[in-house]
Amino acid sequence: MPNEPQQPSAVLLNAVLSKTIRENRQEILQEWMGEQLAADTLRLDLIDEQTLELESREFLEVLSSAMSSGDAIDLESPPWQTVLTALEELSRSRDEAGFSATETATFILSLKQPLISRATKDLAREDFNAEVWLISKALDRLALYTTEVFQTRREATIRRQQEEMEELATPVVKIWDGILALPLVGTLDTRRSQKVTESLLEAIAATGSEVAILDLTGVPTIDTRMAQHLMRTVAATRLMGANCILSGIRPQIAQTIVHLKIQLGDIKTEATLAAALKSAFRESGLTVVGDS
Repeated sequence: MPNEPQQPSAVLLNAVLSKTIRENRQEILQEWMGEQLAADTLRLDLIDEQTLELESREFLEVLSSAMSSGDAIDLESPPWQTVLTALEELSRSRDEAGFSATETATFILSLKQPLISRATKDLAREDFNAEVWLISKALDRLALYTTEVFQTRREATIRRQQEEMEELATPVVKIWDGILALPLVGTLDTRRSQKVTESLLEAIAATGSEVAILDLTGVPTIDTRMAQHLMRTVAATRLMGANCILSGIRPQIAQTIVHLKIQLGDIKTEATLAAALKSAFRESGLTVVGDS
């Protein structure tokens, strides 16, 4: 039986592809730009055509260099680090500009057709199939890497925004020398409750305050876990040498506390923040003008 034809190696096909890019760079670039400009995901409101062409030209250069010296799908090899760095920078700039992950990945995927049509033009049938597979596999992995980097950045941005919102949602206000107030708004989950306690204790330590007001006017409801967090916060406040006053407990919350049989003990409560402030002033030895 005649010997079956040997499949060309990835390194050989890489060399062919790299040579194709070098010799037909302008034609590939023009066709690639055409693919991008015709894509449904095009966002010329976020990037102008001149910048898009510049990014495409620079990426072709680093891609050609990597393919001429390493395996097309070995993203861990040193020759491909420049390509990965370029994609990380692309993902960063696209994320900051407001692109989606799909729109960012299209930058890579739209390069498939221009590369395949040029690189396979003069190849034999068996080489043609191998080259198509190689190009598709390489660009798919690069597009996936771009999406992963994009998503990682987006998740980091969301976490940072959540932390910033938590900071804004737990403001410890210095009302007077020795008096702090912490107005709570919304539902307290475990993470936010811990943040409330940390913020209050840090403020007490920093200011040496002797009275801390926890105002619940903006809290719509309360459950056993939330009540337990509040009790721990009050206990921790006392260990820091400050007295804690709860204010703004709504009728619904009061009924829930009674129903859950939560013991407030000797914790001082006031109906409103104004009443709590008056109480705090008295504890600090201050006179409230106009107080009856």
